[in-house]
Amino acid sequence: MANKGTRGEREPAERLPVARVCVDVALAHLDRPFDYLVSTGDDEAAQPGVRVKVRFAGQLVSGFLLSRAESSEHPGKLSYLEKVVSAERVLDPDVAQLARAVADRYAGNLADVLRLAVPPRHARVESQAADPPAIEEDSGIKEPAAGGWDSYLTGGAFLRALRDGKPARAVWSGLPGEDWPARLAEAAAATVLGGRGVVIVVADARDLDRVDRALQATLGPGRHVALNAALGPAERYRRFLAASRHQVPVVVGTRAAVWAPVADLGLVIIWDDGDDVHAEPRAPYPHARDVLLTRARLADCAALVAGFARTGEGQLLLETGWAREITADRAVRRHRSPAITPTGDDSQLARDPGAVVARLPSLAWQAAREALQAGTPVLVQVPRRGYLPSVACAECRSPARCPHCSGPLGLQGARDVPVCHWCGRAAAAWECPVCHDRRLRASVIGARRTAEEMGRAFAGFPVRTSGRDEVLTTVAAEAALVVSTPGAEPVAEGGFGAVLLLDTWALLSRADLRAAEETMRRWLNAAALARSAADGGRVVVVADGSLAPVQALLRWDPGWFAARELAERRDLGFPPAARMASVTGLTVAVNELLGLARLPEGAEVLGPVPAGEEQERMLLRVARSKAADLAHALHEAAGVRSARKAALPVRIQVDPADLF
Repeated sequence: MANKGTRGEREPAERLPVARVCVDVALAHLDRPFDYLVSTGDDEAAQPGVRVKVRFAGQLVSGFLLSRAESSEHPGKLSYLEKVVSAERVLDPDVAQLARAVADRYAGNLADVLRLAVPPRHARVESQAADPPAIEEDSGIKEPAAGGWDSYLTGGAFLRALRDGKPARAVWSGLPGEDWPARLAEAAAATVLGGRGVVIVVADARDLDRVDRALQATLGPGRHVALNAALGPAERYRRFLAASRHQVPVVVGTRAAVWAPVADLGLVIIWDDGDDVHAEPRAPYPHARDVLLTRARLADCAALVAGFARTGEGQLLLETGWAREITADRAVRRHRSPAITPTGDDSQLARDPGAVVARLPSLAWQAAREALQAGTPVLVQVPRRGYLPSVACAECRSPARCPHCSGPLGLQGARDVPVCHWCGRAAAAWECPVCHDRRLRASVIGARRTAEEMGRAFAGFPVRTSGRDEVLTTVAAEAALVVSTPGAEPVAEGGFGAVLLLDTWALLSRADLRAAEETMRRWLNAAALARSAADGGRVVVVADGSLAPVQALLRWDPGWFAARELAERRDLGFPPAARMASVTGLTVAVNELLGLARLPEGAEVLGPVPAGEEQERMLLRVARSKAADLAHALHEAAGVRSARKAALPVRIQVDPADLF
């Protein structure tokens, strides 16, 4: 950096001397570019997309150079850029445009979005970045496998559109047993053959590893990078630079990959968009699906929303005509599906009257036994991890709560004392405050206790668990029981012989707008791991067969269920049929912000409801046509509060994942 004497003698660049900078300051009233002068010494390095340092309110602050201009509308004297941190142009112009659109949609600040979009700098990696590998054009790219996309009514047409560079938009519902990583890789290959780039977003590291291997096998080496936070800062930045320098046409990763700077973007893909990990936990809380769809609109490129299940948002894309449906016909679905049976049908209850209350009805026990005797693995899905995550009084059934903080008690093992889930204290001397009994019973049974029960029920067969403590990736094609929590199910070689869906009431009875949709997603993801009925695969769902999610599972028809859910939400005025925003904070702060907000006409204000820690939550609802007006009004009100230096924070979320 130049000394004071040198800074005083600086001259502005002859051409485009004004730099417009997004300053890294998270204040709503400062959410706009600021103009600075570019000196002749920084003229060559100060290009759009580089990191800079500027003086702002007397402090040295980081920022991104957005653009250069001939003049400024600012009437006063402009300061010079203090420093160009690096000549590396890490902020792609298309990503900057996307970030501004996402900030506007979610009532956020551009600086907050750019913090999500561009990873922290790693100077050593910038200086050591390798040259791109020499790859012959179109060499090593495999053709789509038979029995893949051609199993779907419009699958082949979708691939042809990608190869021709057309902006085809689709919602794909995968068949049971589908090798979906291979299908995504084939879609990426068709786009690459058309001369354009691809961004693929998956939910977690296990899915990322599978897609990474599929891309390697389909595209060959050197055509893609996988972005994962678990790589560490240096390796992740190295791979980000490979995309930023346009050395690879395909980028796959978890949530943060939505911002990958791919050249000439031709296709964006999100797999399993209903998984809650796609929702960003940092302000302004964007959802990966919405970011990718916004990106597809801005780039006029193809988009694929894919999964075994279908969300209400995916169904809305179909009903509005923005996307087309990719599904298989009924005959193909029937051929590929396992035999799916509920335990609550009249015929089952006639043979086994205890099935209505049994945790493992005879039908489920028989399916598991037959699969094990045939030498195939069995998957048992339970909603909760742990041993006994929830207990109650054995006499009066009152929930057992901590005597210190009133938090729920649970057991971590057969011989352990109850422990509070909130404060962590043991309650060895617990006594029911209602009936004074000291005995406990299980309210909810976790995966480890289920594994114990399965070990006793199927003696002689190994039992493994897959959950938070240890997540299994694959299991061999041999007789074994795998007890898993949702999302941790491993892939079995050749498929599972039987899949048991237990404790379904724990999923269906949750007080959540998306309880049924999330249940459907978890069931389909587990059932898709079973073998086809022709190969002996069975799925037993311990639930009443008349329930809508069970009916959709029996027919393997996620589209029917999604249309039903969307129709109900449209009648009730819930997302995605309407746009909602939540405002959370202390009462005085929430009231202040709502008093300042110029809400659009017809906006409904719902609440308040308690939000914990003495805070409250208000919900705002408008028609989808007024979504932008609502976001603008909330951001404008937040700007007034920040300009007044309001001390009490307020959290604004547009279309929050949890409404209740």
